Amino acid sequence: MKLIVQIPCYNEAETLPPVVESIPREIEGVDEVEILVIDDGSEDGTGDVARACGVEHVVRHVTNRGLAAAFMTGLDACVSRGADLIVNMDGDGQYPGHEIPRLLAPLLEERCEFVVGERRIEEIASFSPVKQRLQRLGSRAVERLAGISIADATSGFRALTRSVALQLNISSKFTYTLESLIQCGHRGIAVGAVTVSTNPVSRTSRLFGSSLEYVWRSIWTMLRIHTWHAPLSLFWSVGGVLGAIGFLLGVRFLYFFATGDGAGHLQSLLLGAVLLVVAAQLVLTGLLADLVATNRRSNEELLYRARRLDAENIDRQGGH
Repeated sequence: MKLIVQIPCYNEAETLPPVVESIPREIEGVDEVEILVIDDGSEDGTGDVARACGVEHVVRHVTNRGLAAAFMTGLDACVSRGADLIVNMDGDGQYPGHEIPRLLAPLLEERCEFVVGERRIEEIASFSPVKQRLQRLGSRAVERLAGISIADATSGFRALTRSVALQLNISSKFTYTLESLIQCGHRGIAVGAVTVSTNPVSRTSRLFGSSLEYVWRSIWTMLRIHTWHAPLSLFWSVGGVLGAIGFLLGVRFLYFFATGDGAGHLQSLLLGAVLLVVAAQLVLTGLLADLVATNRRSNEELLYRARRLDAENIDRQGGH
């Protein structure tokens, strides 16, 4: 059983050494532990620092492509290097390495395929009350969209199996945290959580400049991913609301028309007609989007099988 701990990094030369040092090299139930650093276009020599720290694998993006791209590059690199289990952790030192065995336990016991290390949000001093509230609201939204119970959906401390790594296909350029959970929920992947401790935050987040930007980008990411996976529920819900309003406006006009006062309420008739037309268009759009989503799921299944075959070929060639 081989574990690779992947660490996406962008200009983490200062914080990376203690992160690497904290990762246990012997874990019960695991035969090999290796570390892989994804240098996402760093300008401070992060890759060189990683090698000096004894990291087995360093993969570099020539330019900064963002956290989501670095995460996917890491998964592909881990699978190609024979990983059976993968742990993802940040390079800023927020997550202590000694928590990795606890994070892996549900995978080793085959209770889950994907595990999230949930932070104690209310105990993180750097999180303002507003940010704590936003974190909780975001996690509840992901729970509704994905159909899974996760209290800290934005945690980057995660463990997953080789099979799950082959199935994930992150398209967001913002972050992988929300999209990966929604994909797991829609694909029936068993997701679990373990409460973990955290270290004091060494710097502010580089993903967003303000809470407002974070909220907007998170909402947009969740809406887009949910539309990809379940377009009917979204389009038909909006279409149903608009159709109901249009129908009621039409009934209102008919009432006044029957009482001899219809001429003064033509606005209701026109608005109702427009809303009914829009509702019908949304329903039809939902049907078309569902057909596209069905085709996309078929393509993703083919992609998963192709990745699995490639991984099996690599394993045979490498003797894994």
